[in-house]
Amino acid sequence: MDAFNVDGVGPRRKVTGAGYGLRDWMMQRITAVIMLVFTLIIVAAAIFGKATGYLWWAGLLSHPVMQALAMVTFIALAWHAWVGMRDIWMDYVKPAGLRLALHALTIVWLLACLTYAVRVLWRV
Repeated sequence: MDAFNVDGVGPRRKVTGAGYGLRDWMMQRITAVIMLVFTLIIVAAAIFGKATGYLWWAGLLSHPVMQALAMVTFIALAWHAWVGMRDIWMDYVKPAGLRLALHALTIVWLLACLTYAVRVLWRV
């Protein structure tokens, strides 16, 4: 009975694969919502605060709460991009060595972008 499903009909199917489809789908949605909320906050601040130039934007982004929100948004953007690019590489690049190299380059690029964002954001 072990080799069969609970109802005893047919062999038990072994599930294989990465198994992170639902988690990735959910992370894409969560990170998209984070980016949307930050965008709406920035648009509202620009409309109601009558953004006039660099000094206004620098003042807005020098506030600790806005810096924290911006940092969370940058992390969400990098994670969103990673999930999307990883899926593209896994779906369309068949040679394992090339796919691994593209994964590594994507990670290096996203980490470099995050590092640059931190430097710019916390220097304001």
